[in-house]
Amino acid sequence: MAEEEVKVFRTWSSPFALRVIWALKLKGVEFDTVYEDLSNKSPLLLKYNPVHKKVPVLLHNGKPICESLVILEYVDETWPQVPLLPQDPHERAMARFWAKFGDDKVLPSIVYGILFKQGKEQEEEIPKAMENLQFLEEELKGKKFFGGEEIGLVDLALGWLAYELGIFEEVMGLKLIDQQKFPQLAQWIQEFSNVPIIQENWPPRDKLIAKFAACREAALAKAGL
Repeated sequence: MAEEEVKVFRTWSSPFALRVIWALKLKGVEFDTVYEDLSNKSPLLLKYNPVHKKVPVLLHNGKPICESLVILEYVDETWPQVPLLPQDPHERAMARFWAKFGDDKVLPSIVYGILFKQGKEQEEEIPKAMENLQFLEEELKGKKFFGGEEIGLVDLALGWLAYELGIFEEVMGLKLIDQQKFPQLAQWIQEFSNVPIIQENWPPRDKLIAKFAACREAALAKAGL
């Protein structure tokens, strides 16, 4: 069998690209990494993702696949070892639902609602973010991971919570998830972070703190806060 060409176009800090890295590593798939500078996008990135012009892009034998959740499903179907989605159709549909909920609701409510705001505006947004986190807390009841006993698609999609949320909290000086309010989520963060493949691929913490502190300052300045 001819050797497969697998490449991942990513940036050093993108949590969306990190999902793809984790998925490939969990499945033992060999791949090459192409690091992109999004302020000076390469002709290849623009060629392979002309619609969104962003990372991640998975290139498999010359064929590009874009958008991280779409890539995760492609990876799961292409390399069936260590499945990320359950076999049951209803459970598969629910996994897709929670992964999308993370991207459409949880992430924006924390980043744009809290990290990039302060004072009264921030206070007004906190309950929305907490409500979203409470939905995740309920979904985790009785489970080690969102995928059950093993890491699945939803865990990878929400993986940023396990690392970046702590960084956001440090940058803002505000605690959102603690053992008392969200015991299941706090436990999940611990379990997920302890998995060697997850732990070994986190971006450098000090660099992320510097990046998000700068992003927060820029957002507040733009908003005149």
